[in-house]
Amino acid sequence: MFSIVDQNQHFVMINKYHGVSVQKEADHAALLPAVAAHIGVEKVYLVHRLDKMTSGLLLLATSSHAASVLSGLFASREIEKFYLALSAKKPRKKRGLIVGDMTKGRRGSWKLLTSKDNPARTRFISITGGEGRRLFLCRPYTGKTHQIRVAMKSIGSPLIGDDYYGGEPADRGYLHAYGLQFTCRFSDDQPETRYNYVLPPSHGELWPALPVEWEQPWHLIS
Repeated sequence: MFSIVDQNQHFVMINKYHGVSVQKEADHAALLPAVAAHIGVEKVYLVHRLDKMTSGLLLLATSSHAASVLSGLFASREIEKFYLALSAKKPRKKRGLIVGDMTKGRRGSWKLLTSKDNPARTRFISITGGEGRRLFLCRPYTGKTHQIRVAMKSIGSPLIGDDYYGGEPADRGYLHAYGLQFTCRFSDDQPETRYNYVLPPSHGELWPALPVEWEQPWHLIS
């Protein structure tokens, strides 16, 4: 279900595999207890979420205090998140900012609206992904459900393997939590520490090689 990327006294960073839910499902083992047992702690705390189809960096706190600190950083949008996405269809524009309110559609899907009362905001750049595909580097500034999946569909590039939003069938849904960056202090007597994580996808037949300049995504999309 996962592999360990990093661990300290306050949190554990895992690589959540695609197809694994962060919530317990009737026919699957629960992810969070499995992580806690693996690292030898009583409990880990979910401070943000990834869709079941999405692989990559998932940050889990190892104490209620750390969970409060990290949840606060996510709520105030002080944690920078970067995702890789792959589509079989060319977008209407190769880079830009997608802004709009989101509303529920059918079967648990969501739609992007032209209104901007409480909008989702996603900036992206894209390059060729080989064999007619398009590879995206996305930074969501907000944390709406299915935000990147809906944003990509709105520009004509539903993600490969994302049947909710009209993507072509594939061995997996091609969305990956690729980068995470934040500055944090867990107590007043500790200095602020800068944390940077980049994790290329490890599963999926169609992922292309990533360009060197994407190795530090926070320098590309601010």
